[in-house]
Order: sequence, then C-alpha cells, then structure tokens
Amino acid sequence: MKTEPAVLVLAAAGSSSRLGLGKKKEYLALGSGTVLSQALAAFLSAEAFRLVLVTIPQGGQADAEQALAADSRLKPLLGQTELRFVEGGGTRQESVYLALQEADRILPEEVKHSAVVLVHDAARPFVTASVITDTLQAAREYGAAVPAVPAVDTQKEIAADGSIARHLCRNRIVAVQTPQGFQFTPLLRCHQAAAGQPQEYTDDTEIWDAFPQFTGGRKVRAVAGDRCNKKITYREDIMHSTMHIGLGTDLHRLVPGRKFLLGGVEIPAEKGEQGHSDGDVLLHAITDALLGASGLGDIGSYFPPEEAQWKDADSATLLQKVWADIRAAGWQLVNLDCVVEFERPKFLPCRKAVITSIAHILHVQENQVFVKAKTNEGLGEVGSGDAIKAYCTCLLQQEHI
Repeated sequence: MKTEPAVLVLAAAGSSSRLGLGKKKEYLALGSGTVLSQALAAFLSAEAFRLVLVTIPQGGQADAEQALAADSRLKPLLGQTELRFVEGGGTRQESVYLALQEADRILPEEVKHSAVVLVHDAARPFVTASVITDTLQAAREYGAAVPAVPAVDTQKEIAADGSIARHLCRNRIVAVQTPQGFQFTPLLRCHQAAAGQPQEYTDDTEIWDAFPQFTGGRKVRAVAGDRCNKKITYREDIMHSTMHIGLGTDLHRLVPGRKFLLGGVEIPAEKGEQGHSDGDVLLHAITDALLGASGLGDIGSYFPPEEAQWKDADSATLLQKVWADIRAAGWQLVNLDCVVEFERPKFLPCRKAVITSIAHILHVQENQVFVKAKTNEGLGEVGSGDAIKAYCTCLLQQEHI
C-alpha cells in the first residue's frame, strides 16, 4: 500500500523569554544532544519524512546547526530526508506559514497534493512514537488530526470583568498538543487566507477550522496524546534535581583551659576542645559532611592545620566560607542530622541554642537541622571525659538542566 509522503515542520523560532535562562530552550543540553535534536530524533525514528523544515530566529542558522550537530544519532537517522532551516516571523503563525511556503517551493506538484505535514513545537522533546504515528495516520484518513489529553482541572470561561461567564463540562474538554497533522495543500491554503486576517490564530487546528472552503469542511480528529509530551516553557519544565549524601566526623581531646564549643555555642564545662582552630568538633563534622556531599574537598584541604592563619580560627567563620562555595556551586541543604558523643556536661538544656546557632550560620531553617547527644557509658577516651566526637550526615540538592 502506497503511503502519502510526510513533511515535518519543527517550530523553533521563538525567543524563549519565559524560560528566563538567557538562552533558547531548544538549544539546551538534553540527554545525548539538545532539546531540538531530541525532538527531531523522535520523529525520524518513528517515520520516514521526505522533508524537514526547522523554523529559526533571524540569522540563527549557525546556532541551530550546532544544536543538531551535538547529537550523533541524527546523521544516520536523516538518511534521504532533506533538512532545511527557515527564518521565522514575528509570531508562531507567521513562522509556520513561512515554512509551508518553503515546502511549497521545494516539493514537486504531485507530492504536494498527497503530502501530509506535521507541525510540532520543537520545545516538546519528549513526544512518543505512538503519538507521532497515530497523528499521521489520522491526518491521512481524516485530513487533520491533533493529539489531546483530558483536562485535569475544571475549566471555566471568564468574562472581561474577571467573573465566570460559563461553566464548561470537563468531560468534553481536552488540552491539545503537537504534532498537529494536516493534508499539506489545504493547510497551506488556510494559512494563505489567515495571513490576510487581523486575527492571530493560536494554533494550526484553529486556522484549519476557520476556512472550511479549503478543507472541505472536514473537522480535526483528536487522537490520544501523552502527558509525557509536555512543552518546555518555564525553568521548572526542564529542571531536574540531584541528591547527594555527605558524612562528616571529627574527634578532639578535651583539656582544661579551653572553651567547650558545640555548633558555635559556648557551653560551661571544666574542659574544652583542644585543636588548631577553636576546636568546635560539631561544626568541623558538619563542614566535612557538606564538603563531601558537594564533592568540593574536605576540611583539611580547605584549611590545612599546618598553616598559621587557621590557628584558633572561628569554626563558624570557616563553615560559612565553605558553605558559600557550596551554594555557589548550586547546592541547597535539605537537612543535617548530627550526633555528638561526650560524657558531660548535659546536652539537652542547650540543644535548642545549638540548633538555632547552626541554622543561623548556614542561613537555613531550624527544622533542617537536628542534633542529638550520646554518652559512651564510661568506655574509651570519650567515656572517660577526655575526648568528644561528632558525626554529621547531610542531604544536599542541586537543580540542573
């Protein structure tokens, strides 16, 4: 059975201003390539396209080519497919029309009259093969087709004054996606007519329905869409989180004549921590845990004990320096969980002050920090009151594209 030739228009001429990253969303790295290359690869893997037209900003062909060249899969997938770049217009409607005009110039007459064109937002890189093939099949059978998913929220029509004008039946409301599929020549004629209208159309199905004289009155057929086929519009649409766990520990001897410091809080005691810095064993463990989770080093490499500048240094200041570097690398604290081992003095009366101090040093909420104390039941140096030991585990989160 002969299959009508397929043409693909990838709409990528927008500015991506709503993304807020200062870069076109279609050119952002994604998987083994970019958003643009992932979208194109999805179509080339699902169907043999005669022609692919990518709409781009004025003067932006080099950037688009670079975004596609980053994906090694595309060259063998393209095969005999002709790839063209088309500089877009001021709106999506204008850009798609320019691409259709370019296809009209390229395609032979006998191909144009039988071809089916898919128009797809290049910012939808997660489109599935079934959505592509179902849309193509329905467009070939019915003249026009669009993937759609049921509405989740109840929809309302709003009047000019902001009041609800009409309550819509959610069971009959869908959210349409792309690709939107059409017979090529009728869609081109509809776009030609729409170009002379003052109204700006929001998508190609609206243009198709607006000019039944060119479509034979055929309606757009809805096929099953996919919620994974989301459009990247805002940062949260493409940002992902990485979680890292860190572990830190420290041990200091307790000697007379030194301050007993925990988490930046001085606690009255007969002995205090002996150390090159002020000896705050808890802050040292926290510092090492955070450095380990972020992969930026350890406390010894940051503040070598053989360097005189760190002698009797304020451990809170050292932690703040480390934390500033970790935050600059894009990490955020989820939580800290700490254990301190010592025999005396009693910890419970000062626990709230210690937690508050640590939260203040890191500029986080107190509910992100917890500290508990244990004794060693008289065993070892800790049990004899000659040493103190601290442990800290932390969870860091980093958002990235």
